Amino acid sequence: MDTNFHEVYFDVDQAIDYAFENKFVLKFYDYLKTRQATRKQVEEFIGSETSVEISDLVNELEEYLEGGTDNNHKMLREAYGHIPKPQARKIKTYLYSILEDAWKYSHDKRPGRRKKTINK
Repeated sequence: MDTNFHEVYFDVDQAIDYAFENKFVLKFYDYLKTRQATRKQVEEFIGSETSVEISDLVNELEEYLEGGTDNNHKMLREAYGHIPKPQARKIKTYLYSILEDAWKYSHDKRPGRRKKTINK
């Protein structure tokens, strides 16, 4: 892992913590563009523990929002019950957008010809 890119993992972890405080501070695609991240770095992020953690949180929040009476849903209600469901939906959407931004950035950084933009 690139030591310069290591800050990204810290910033994403901070963004996750802030999301649970109802503060959505990170626009990940713009952040990656500003840092001029390479496709290799973003691919490493997508396969990282941080990315897996985000995915797990999204899945847990989805299950919490779905509800149910089995033991798994009871544990999720205990873990996330302090979060109102509308806020949980916002957090889930925000966390998923971080993953989507990483996928989109990686896709946009593919090698090959760039499409010309036409200025009108």
